[in-house]
Amino acid sequence: MGLLGSRRSATPGLGDLVTAVRAAVGTHADWRETAQLVAGELRRHLPSPEILTSDQRVGDPEAHQSHLLHVEPDGAFSIVALVWRPGQVTQIHDHVTWCVFGVLQGVEYEEIFSLDETGGHLIEAGDSSNGTGDISGFAPPGDIHRVRNVGDGTAISLHIYGTDVSRIGSSVRRYYDLPIRPA
Repeated sequence: MGLLGSRRSATPGLGDLVTAVRAAVGTHADWRETAQLVAGELRRHLPSPEILTSDQRVGDPEAHQSHLLHVEPDGAFSIVALVWRPGQVTQIHDHVTWCVFGVLQGVEYEEIFSLDETGGHLIEAGDSSNGTGDISGFAPPGDIHRVRNVGDGTAISLHIYGTDVSRIGSSVRRYYDLPIRPA
């Protein structure tokens, strides 16, 4: 999942969200509290799918697509839209920083995992179906998950990451290819 686009200022229609996230991040809270604050702002300022062009909203039949919409000039956060065709799924992964996401269209199913005490297995820790308008967030540690579009149509979500993803290339810290045990 590479990021498409380059470092850019706010996409038209994101100004209020960018201003609100900037204020939330500016409190310099810990990652968990920052994710909660940013989630509150995303609830208040969740844009419509039309934040993307009609071509961007189509998605790619081969893999989910990322569209970089904003990078804060000091690198404090980035806003990325993800477009998922039916059945598309991520690898199991964790993140380099906090993340907040909101579903703009469709349904994204999230499976959450934890590592066992030896680090040799993943343990199923929960799941959720996030539909249009749902907001969620997390901060490492405890952010191992896999996301998929379980709906019949294209799903679109907006993700806010606590880093400059244009500089580091992705919000993913590592991928996991371990056996999975039920909880």
